[in-house]
Amino acid sequence: MLPKTYVETSVISYLTARQSRDQIAAAHQQLTRDWWDGRRARFDIYVSELVVQEAGRGDAIAARARLEAISGYPVLRVNPVAQRLADSILRRAVLPSKASADALHISLAAVNGMNFLITWNCTHIANGFVLQSVNMLCRDAGFEPPIVCTPEELMEGG
Repeated sequence: MLPKTYVETSVISYLTARQSRDQIAAAHQQLTRDWWDGRRARFDIYVSELVVQEAGRGDAIAARARLEAISGYPVLRVNPVAQRLADSILRRAVLPSKASADALHISLAAVNGMNFLITWNCTHIANGFVLQSVNMLCRDAGFEPPIVCTPEELMEGG
């Protein structure tokens, strides 16, 4: 059985964006493409309603490319249990209120039993200080938190 992996919107954005002139962003884009082309098949990929909404925003051509990249993958629905966990994460973790979508990404992955949450959002999601309290909150609510990582961290092994 393949590891269940929630792909957060930042990964899809890096995958489909024009090549950045910023060296770090360009490296993240290349790592994302390498993972998508060479490693994705080793994971059972999921997105959520939230990912679909976020991917559909902005420039119409770019949004179409993002939505095409995720078409065909199972879409996790926002439900009351996930929303309650996200609310708890916002109230009790180290996330600002503007990070409500980030809390919902984490809670959707936890509530749906994802093994991994893959993201480039290292401010509010793939952040050790944030995850220390978020993981405890997930477990206190009865859910095992996913392993949160970047595409680069899922390039080897598995």
